Amino acid sequence: MSQYVLRISDIPAQDRPRERLLTYGAKTLSNAELLAILLNTGQGPGKLSAVGLGQLLLKELERHQGDPLGQLRQVEAGELIQIEGIGPAKAATLLAAIELGRRVFLARPPERTVIDSPEQAAMALSGELMWEAQEHFAVLHLDIKHKLLSQQIVTRGTATETLSHPRETFRSAIKQGASRILIAHNHPSGSLDPSPEDLALTRQLLQAGQLLQIPVLDHLILGGGHFLSLRQRTTLWEEIPQPE
Repeated sequence: MSQYVLRISDIPAQDRPRERLLTYGAKTLSNAELLAILLNTGQGPGKLSAVGLGQLLLKELERHQGDPLGQLRQVEAGELIQIEGIGPAKAATLLAAIELGRRVFLARPPERTVIDSPEQAAMALSGELMWEAQEHFAVLHLDIKHKLLSQQIVTRGTATETLSHPRETFRSAIKQGASRILIAHNHPSGSLDPSPEDLALTRQLLQAGQLLQIPVLDHLILGGGHFLSLRQRTTLWEEIPQPE
C-alpha cells in the first residue's frame, strides 16, 4: 500500500482500514490504521495517505514525548494542529474520539454485575487503578454468587509503594456484607512482575480469608494497559485453599 495517496478511496478496497475493520474487527488494525479512520483523508508532507498521516502523528508524539499512545491520551488541540496535515477539524475529531474512549474506559460496571473472571475484574478496576501515578490498593466486594456489591480504594501509597494490611481490607468487606472479595493494586511503572512484598501481602490476605471464611478470589496487578492475575501466575491458592 503506497503512503503517497491522498484519499482512502484511492486505496484498494480490501486494504482500506474501514473495510478491514468491518470485516476482521478493530483489533486487527494497527494504531496508524485506527487513526486513519478518524483522519479520513490525508495531506501534509508529500501528500500522505490517511494511514501515512496517522504514522506521522505517532512518530511526532514519540519524538517529542516518548510513548505515543501514552501521550495521545493527554494531547491538546494546539499540539495536534502543529503537526503538518492536521487542522482544527481533524484535531477535533481525534480529541473527541480520545475523550469518548476515556469515558468508556472509566465507566464502572453497574452493581450486581457478575465478576467471574480476571478479565471482568480488571475492567471493573481499570478506571481507578490502571493509569494512576501512585500505587492504589482496591477491593471488589462480591456476594455469594459473585455479583458486585461495591468497590473501594482501601489505601493510597507513593509512586513506588502502597501500604495495606488485612485489617483494612477485611474491615471494608465485613462492613459491605461481602461473601467474597477480589483484591488489586497498580504498578505505576507499568511492570506487572509481582514484588516479594506483593506475594507476602497476598499470602497474608489468603490466610485471613481462610480464617474469616471470606475467600479471596484473586489478586490482580494492573499497569500500562495490562493486568496480571496472581491466582493464575502463582501457586498460593493451592498452598492456602480458600473456603467455598
